[in-house]
This record gives sequence, structure tokens and C-alpha cells, in this order.
Amino acid sequence: MLRDVSPAAERIRFILGEDDDSPAPPQLFTELDELLSVDGQEMEWKETARWLKFEEKVEQGGERWSKPHVATLSLHSLFELRTCIEKGTILLDLEANSLPQVVEKILDNQIETGLLKAELKDKVTYTLLRKHRHQTKKSNLRSLADIGKTVSSASRMFTSPDNGSPTMSPRNLTSSSLNDISDKPDKDQLKNKFMKKIPRDAEASNVLVGEVDFLETPFIAFVRLQQAVMFGALTEVPVPTRFLFILLGPKGKAKSYHEIGRSIATLMSDEVFHDIAYKAKDRQDLIAGIDEFLDEVIVLPPGEWDPAIRIEPPKSIPSSDKRKNMYAGGENVQMNGDTLHDEGHGGGGHGDCPELKRTGRFCGGLVEDIKRKAPYFASDFYDALSIQSLSAMLFIYLGTVTNAITFGGLLGDATENMQGVLESFLGTAISGAVFCLLAGQPLIILSSTGPVLVFERLLFNFSRDNGFDYLEFRLWIGLWSAFLCLVLVATDASSLVKYFTRFTEEGFACLISFIFIYDAFKKMIKFADYYPINTHFKVGDVTLFSCTCLPPDPANISLFNGTTESPLDFFSTTIDMDMDHNNTINWSTLTKKECLKYGGNLVGNNCKYIPDITLMSFILFFGTYACSMALKKFKTSRYFPTTARKLISDFAIILSILIFCGIDALVGVDTPKLLVPSEFKPTSPHRGWFVPPFGGNPWWVYLAASLPALLVTILIFMDQQITAVIVNRKEHKLKKGAGYHLDLFWVAVLMIVCSFMALPWYVAATVISIAHIDSLKMETETSAPGEQPKFLGVREQRVTGVMVFILTGVSVFMAPILKFIPMPVLYGVFLYMGVASLNGVQFMDRLKLLLMPAKHQPDFIYLRHVPLRRVHLFTFIQILCLALLWILKSTVAAIIFPVMILALVAVRKAMDYLFSQHDLGFLDDVIPEKDKKKKEDEKKKKKKKGSVDSDNEDSDTPYSEKVPSIKIPMDIMEKEPFLSDSKPSDREKPFTFLERHTSC
Repeated sequence: MLRDVSPAAERIRFILGEDDDSPAPPQLFTELDELLSVDGQEMEWKETARWLKFEEKVEQGGERWSKPHVATLSLHSLFELRTCIEKGTILLDLEANSLPQVVEKILDNQIETGLLKAELKDKVTYTLLRKHRHQTKKSNLRSLADIGKTVSSASRMFTSPDNGSPTMSPRNLTSSSLNDISDKPDKDQLKNKFMKKIPRDAEASNVLVGEVDFLETPFIAFVRLQQAVMFGALTEVPVPTRFLFILLGPKGKAKSYHEIGRSIATLMSDEVFHDIAYKAKDRQDLIAGIDEFLDEVIVLPPGEWDPAIRIEPPKSIPSSDKRKNMYAGGENVQMNGDTLHDEGHGGGGHGDCPELKRTGRFCGGLVEDIKRKAPYFASDFYDALSIQSLSAMLFIYLGTVTNAITFGGLLGDATENMQGVLESFLGTAISGAVFCLLAGQPLIILSSTGPVLVFERLLFNFSRDNGFDYLEFRLWIGLWSAFLCLVLVATDASSLVKYFTRFTEEGFACLISFIFIYDAFKKMIKFADYYPINTHFKVGDVTLFSCTCLPPDPANISLFNGTTESPLDFFSTTIDMDMDHNNTINWSTLTKKECLKYGGNLVGNNCKYIPDITLMSFILFFGTYACSMALKKFKTSRYFPTTARKLISDFAIILSILIFCGIDALVGVDTPKLLVPSEFKPTSPHRGWFVPPFGGNPWWVYLAASLPALLVTILIFMDQQITAVIVNRKEHKLKKGAGYHLDLFWVAVLMIVCSFMALPWYVAATVISIAHIDSLKMETETSAPGEQPKFLGVREQRVTGVMVFILTGVSVFMAPILKFIPMPVLYGVFLYMGVASLNGVQFMDRLKLLLMPAKHQPDFIYLRHVPLRRVHLFTFIQILCLALLWILKSTVAAIIFPVMILALVAVRKAMDYLFSQHDLGFLDDVIPEKDKKKKEDEKKKKKKKGSVDSDNEDSDTPYSEKVPSIKIPMDIMEKEPFLSDSKPSDREKPFTFLERHTSC
């Protein structure tokens, strides 16, 4: 059932629902100035508060601003404000170029309408044009009053000795000479650092309230100028003024005037009333805006809350789009205030993504991807002009180099160096650079994956056991797999990605993240095995330990003479191999490595002593991780200016690496370092840089290679497209579109190149790609005090990816520099990438809920709509699937890992029979159906038939049509306490003051 709509709501719907070509109203900076006596001298307009989004007050000491806080208003002051707008002067679209001109027109209007006596005009003018003292200026700054002796004496002439308020009309003096009103900002305004918080196109709203002794009734005016005008020093910052609200009243009610001023200032900072103020055509439109604000306002009992407590701004501000959309049309607003297919509720998965629409034409999807990405190709280069791009490039480069070395080493062990570290470097450089330069989504980072390594190991063993040429067999598998990928591109098979819901994406992403974390610790534990900790070592027994190198036994001399390497590398003296080595070599001066190399014997109980390399390695490992996390979050800390915090946050990983490289060099412990190949040649001398396609295997092997190629194709397709889906998520706010078909096309082409050159195969790397996205996230440069910076999107460009892989390729020539980087530091970066990629994953949030009592659980949207036991059941199913995938990848059966990832889609489909579509809509994405669009259109048509008055989203009480709504007629507010000393008695109050209205 739908509720009835009040006349005010209908009026606002008409105001905000009008279709015009005018741009969106600019943001407002609102300043509250009060008429006060400064330092016991003449009255001046003193700035007491300001609003950009939240309220900031001048503290009682007058030396500083308060912290931004949510403005808390009294309900009575809002009603008084409504009466002010109803009874005062309203001038909309007033044409004026200066403040004196605005004041003149306001006073003329008030005199014409009988609201002000003509003899008070000069006094009001004099008062309104008094000088303004802003918080940025020192209280004893003499230049504020540096108007001349004539003005000072004239001011004292018209000032009452008792209270300092104007009592006589100023004669022979203009307002400009009294108050130095000009249309140019002064020096203090131009130097104000607060301008950094204000958007460039912002306008000002000035609120002037105060009490004087020459008025018997309040002087009220609300003015909207036709064009925003710079009123000089009227405003704290050099921002043109669009709105003016003036309230001058009799003595004795300064507190009431102050609260009314705060009320109108808070209203002007409200996004809905802000739009109404810009579009209002008459007084009734403004009153309707206040009524709408009163409908949304929350009242707190006076005995249960202290109004002096300042409410901190929330970390996430609720969007006003719901209120605006309700008045702009309402077809997409449901009774609980949620929009249809809200992104936060799962919505329709990826079914509405234009990149995944099936064209039905040969290579139709590929052609559409090229058409979509071509217009952005040039901008993909100049959009990278930012210091943030440099930090992202260095961060991803170090992660990519570490991954290439690790994978190359494992691949060399698995293939007897037929593919090794150098091949890993070269393949990474070629594949990554070409992909980032020409692919549809250049933010994706290519790398080798675990399933590929397992496949290479099994293929090498199979080829060796059966006498096949491994590289030639691998070449044909690569060619067949590339051909199958091209077939998938031509047939728009990437459109199947829309069936990858959050369930599948999170399962895959979490698994890869856990692998990164597990591998980081696994590498560190291997250090502990290779460099054991010296347990039970006592410092006092150090004199009992020794180790000496003795000459080799005579029986081993023949072995020594047979060595192919001369000791000339270590000694300056010439050694004759036929001479007695005991006479030519000083064995006591040899190092442990040299002693063993030349056949010497190590004697002593200290020869197996190893310094605390393991402990130092773990310090570097955890230190790099903790420092990276801390510096990344430094942007939200309270220390240093905003620019410095942002810069430190952007370079968090690089700074962490440099810090702990410095610590390692300072301590001097021989920790394992990054070893990069220094020569450009194949790892194995039995191979070259090109694999001939024929001659090494029987002809039938070329056809049989299509069978394992099918498995590789599934592996490539699943890894590539799931990573692409995660990168292209809506929450990343990518504006240049995706290119699923184009991405797969270049992966297939590069697979051909890598197969002919005997380089590893490359596919999208989930964790490194997510790290790339996180390092390029953009936020608003100007945010209101107290408001968290808004996420704008990701810096979409190709430069960082291309440069990362170019640097990877030339790393062979940077070996003398890279050898100073400890491996534990890079493993700490691996740990950071694995943990950071889990941030924002709903599965991790639900995993934490298993350990939380219900009363301490966060206010997640799905917990409001889905029973907790159903949430836990959904989480347990994901845990079970993740555990099975982990067990599978840890065994020889890891070769079918991609097929099991595909099985997650089937598991998700089967969950439709276990969970309702309502529950899945909040816990996961709803799998798109053929008639989905038709159902959506039917829902929209039903919504268009009626109007919706949205409930508050946080309401715990479901809507019931039997609940009556209480409406307070505003015509009883004609007499307000601040307007008159008399109050209506109980007999005078209308009997229908709380008349009940039934909602239908």
C-alpha cells in the first residue's frame, strides 16, 4: 500500500522534478555572523559559525574553530524559522551588484509593505553595513578598523554609551565609507587556507542575525540574487554570495535569534533544501522545503540526551539521492527506501553490463570492445600524469619482480631449467607490456599462476618418461589452446561471465589471497630451516667455541688438482698445482665457503654456527607488512597536512621497503637478498630462443596435443575472466568500460608468442591486479571539514602497467642495485598484497560474524533483511567450497583446479533451491534470467501508477496502513515567542491542533 502525499511533498516534487537544462546547483558555503560588541567597543558583525557540510563553531575563547560536528537544532527554532519565511520579506532573483544596493532594495520593499517605518531606514542601513570581523583575523588587528579617524568618531557619535548599539542616523556618511564595502576580496580572504576545502564553483550564503534597541518588531529578509556577487569582506573566504538571510530583532532574545540563524544555515547545507532554495519561485516553495525538512528531522527527548554534546560526523554519510529521487519521480523507490537493484544489495549480477551482451555476430563482442576502448586510447596515456602513478608503478614493479623470480625458480626446478628465472623475466616483460598497451582493461596485471606451474611439471614428466621433446610438445599445446581461446572470442563466449556471481568471484579471490599469504609464510619458514636459530646459546661460553680450516687430506689432493677453477680468484700469489698446498696456501685465512671449495676441512664446535639470520628475516618480514599497512592508513590520521598524508599513503609500500632495506644494511646481518640474472641467455644451454614446430616428435603428437590444450584453455579462460570481473566491479567506478573479449584475444596471441619462444604462459593475476587497482584509487581533493573524502574511481590508464613490465625486462641490467633488497622484505610485500586484497570482501565480513555476539555485529544491510542463521549457512557453504579447492590445489589433482572453479557456478545455481531469491539478492548477486528485463519493466510500471513516501531506512517498524500520521497545521504558528511576549492560552489554541489523519 502507498501512503498519501502531503501538499508540501507534491509541491517539492513539482520543483525538483522539473526538467531543465540548467547545471546542478553549486555547493554552498554558509557563514553565520552575529551583531556583537567586540572588545567593549562599537557593534560589529562577528563570525560565530560556518557550514560547508557540517557545523563549525568559534570556540568561546575565540582563538580557534571547533571540530566539525552534526548540527543539532531545537524543533522550536525550526518552527520560528518557518514563521520568519512566512512573514518576512522574500526577494528571489534580485538584481544587485553590491551589498549597499541589496540593503537598499530590501529596505525599500519593507517600507512599501509596511513592515518597517521609513524613519528607521538609516539606522537599519548603518547596522547592516557594519564591518565584519572573521575568525581568521586577530582580535587586536588594528587594520580591521583602519577606516580613518572620521569614521571612528562618527561611529561613536551614533552609538549609545550603554549598550553600544546604534541610536542615531549617521549623517553625511555613506555606508561604503563607514564599512569599507568593496567588490574585491581582501588579503586575509586570499590567504585563507580554508579555501582548499571549498569546491571551485562554490557560492556563499550569508546569515546575519542580531539584536538592536531601535526595533520593536523583527526585521526579516531572505534574498536570492540573480547572479552570485563578490561582496568583498562580507564572507570569510573569497566566494561570491548568492543568498542572504537577515534577522534583526528587539533586545532580549539574542539566544532565539542565534538558534534561528543556525537553523537556516543548517537548512542551506542540506542537499534537498539547497536545491529547493535555488529553484524556488515564491515564498510557498521555501515553506514547502522547510516542511519537507521537518518531515525528515529526528527529535531526541530532552531528558535523555545532552544538547551540549557534539555529535561526530559519521564515517559514511547517507546519500540524499533517495529523498531527491522520491520527489523527482519515485518509480525506482521502494517502501523501505531502497532502490531497485541497488548495487549494495547484489542486484542483477553482471547481466546488465553492456560489455557482456551477446551480439550473435562473428567476433561481434571483439568489435564492440574495440569501438568502446578506441576513443579512450589517447587519454589512457595523459591520464597517468600524476605522482600517484609513479608510486603505483614502483609498488607493482617490486611485486611483479618478486613473483617472476619465485615462479621462475619453481619452474626451473620442475622442468630441469628448460624454463627458468630469465625466461620468467623475459616472458613477463613481453606479455605484460603488450597486454597493458593494447588490451581492453590495462589495469589487469599478467603473471604466471599456480595451476600453470602444476601443468608444466606434469607435462615435463610425461614428455621425459615417454621420450617426447618437451618444448615442441608444449608448443603445440600452446597453439591449440590459443586457437580455442580465439574461437571463444569469435563466438562471444565471454558473455558467460555474467553467470559469475559474487559467490564465485569471492571464492576465487579469497583462495588466491590465501595462497599469497600462505606462500609468504612458507618462504619464511624455509629460511628457518636453512638458517636454524642457535638455541641454548650462552654468552658466557663464547670462549669455548672455535672453527678452523685445515689442509685437505693427502687422499683428497688428486680431487683438488682436478678442479676446473683456479684459486687465483681469491689470492694474489701464484699457486702451482703440482706444489705442496700446505706450503702455498694459508688455510687459516680462508672463509668457510673458500675452505670447502678447495677441499679443506672445517674443525671445531662452532663451524655450524649461523648468526640470527632467521630472527632478523622475520623482523624485516613483519616490519615491512606492518609498516605498509600503517602508512597506507596514514591518509586518515590526524598528523601532518592533507597533502603530506596523501603523499605518504600513496608511497606507503615504497617507503616501507626503503625503511627496512636501510635497517637491514644498518644491522649488517647477512640476510638472503634478491638475486636477478645478470646475463641475457637461456637458463639451459640445451635450448635456444626459438622452438622449431616440427622434427622432435611423431606427427600424431601434434593432434594429440589438443586434448591437454582443452584443459589449459579452461584454465586460461577461468583465471582471466574471473580476475577481469573482479577488476571491473561496479564499486570500482570504472568509466572507460571493460573489454572481456579483447583481453582474451591478446592473451591468446601472447600465448602463441610465448610458446614459440619457450617462455611461460601468462594470464591475469588476481591479487596483483587488485593491488594495482587499490594503488590507483582516487578521492575528492576538496572535502568539507568532517566529511570523509569521496571515492571517485580509479585512475584508468596504460602507463603504469606498461612501465612496470618494461622495468621488469631491464631488471637484468639492474642486478647490482636490486641485490641490496632482502627477500624477507619482498615477502612482507606479498603478505600485504594478500591481506589488502581481502579488504571489502563480503565473505570476510560474514566470517567475522561467526565469532561475534548478535548485539556487537556491525549494521550490514543484509543483516537487516536476512535471518542470521541463513547468513551463517551461506558462509558455511562458502567455507566448505573454499576448503575443497584448497585441498585440491595442494595435491596432484591441482591440474583440474580450473574445472573446479567452474563447478562453483553450478554450486551457486544449486543454492537457488536452498535460499530464497530475496535472501540471495542481499547475500549474493541474482543470476540473470531470460525474462529478467521483462520483470523489471513490469515492476517499474507498477511503481509509476502510484506515489511513494519513503520511510526512514533505519526504521525498525514495518509500514502498516493502519498507523495514523499526525500533522501539525502551520497556521497556528503565526504568533511565536520571539515575535511577541504574549503566548496563546489553552483556550485560544485550535481544537484540532493534533488532529489525526488516516493514511491510506
